[in-house]
Amino acid sequence: MTAPIRVSDVTKKFTLHMQGGVELPVFDGVSMTVKAGQAIALTGPSGAGKSSLLRLLYGTYKADSGCIHIGHKDDAVDIVTASPRQILDVRRYSLGYVSQFLRVIPRVPTLEIVAEPMMQLGAAPEKARHRARELLKRLRIPENLWGLSPVTFSGGEQQRVNIARGLCPDYPVLLLDEPTASLDAENRGTVLELINEAREKGSAIVSIFHAKADRDIACTDEFDIQPFTGGVCG
Repeated sequence: MTAPIRVSDVTKKFTLHMQGGVELPVFDGVSMTVKAGQAIALTGPSGAGKSSLLRLLYGTYKADSGCIHIGHKDDAVDIVTASPRQILDVRRYSLGYVSQFLRVIPRVPTLEIVAEPMMQLGAAPEKARHRARELLKRLRIPENLWGLSPVTFSGGEQQRVNIARGLCPDYPVLLLDEPTASLDAENRGTVLELINEAREKGSAIVSIFHAKADRDIACTDEFDIQPFTGGVCG
């Protein structure tokens, strides 16, 4: 079986239009493979490009060259050359992403926000809501809040809702950007348990953790990213 994530010779540079068009190289020939049931932590100093690599995998950023193959519907899609429609299809069915920020439509209840991705995959609404209730309970979101929009929740509560939403379906590929940031020790422990459960079900996971202790619990391997040293073009 082909690995769910295959990155080959990816390069990326950013053009700073507000600074005279200076080009800032970030990656030059990055390659990595993540197998089903493997959880890789991106490591390296601040500014090395860890979050940028996650965004390349998700298709938020587009690589300048190379290939990023994501397993999708018994095949693989190259995110670098895929159309916007193809990328949206991959995100809907195969690629979960938990960022540090929850973006939701006001007035939509928390329970529906968490259950929505699973319903989009075709799950019966009550089955999806049952899974959402389980996750919200485990993540200690009070039940009296489930019918409210999370826009007024605390930062930590919003982060837990975001994690519940991202883990509600069994995505083949999961991208996690600081999933334990701003959480207390008890909730961090629960999130790490959920990540390990997803990995044991076969998800291929790429994540960023600020705390080494969390990284050691949730990840099976590391991929070290060092700052690009080729200079700035301009």
